[in-house]
Amino acid sequence: MQDLHRYDDILHLPHHVSATRMPMPRMNRAAQFAPFDALNGYSAAIRETARQTQCRLELDDSAKHRLNRKLQRLLQMSDQPEITVTWFRPDTRKAGGAYVITSGQFQKMDVFRGLLVMDCAAIPMEDIRRLDCEQFPVFDDLA
Repeated sequence: MQDLHRYDDILHLPHHVSATRMPMPRMNRAAQFAPFDALNGYSAAIRETARQTQCRLELDDSAKHRLNRKLQRLLQMSDQPEITVTWFRPDTRKAGGAYVITSGQFQKMDVFRGLLVMDCAAIPMEDIRRLDCEQFPVFDDLA
């Protein structure tokens, strides 16, 4: 019972307010007393583990043949047409990756480095799954 009255002499004294400094906002004051993050980076590791990737799908022989035909036609064109490429971008952190659709103007094919070069990207030819161009006949995807 004696402990309850130990601070009675200072409990109701006036609180000091500085005349030269602005008081700290409550959010900043609360941040000073936030718990120490003993597991620094743990939540980021959990998010990375939960992040989903897609598996690379292999093309069958007929799809590879159609794609090669389209790439050959693209090389034979005198202009630089607009193309849309669906390709697999491997993930840098874990197995798998994502399928990406990129549209832009065809620039060239760098056979030495294995790249399809567009005005907006250089795509590895081994990762291309689909190639579309207005100049290609519609029946190419059916044959």
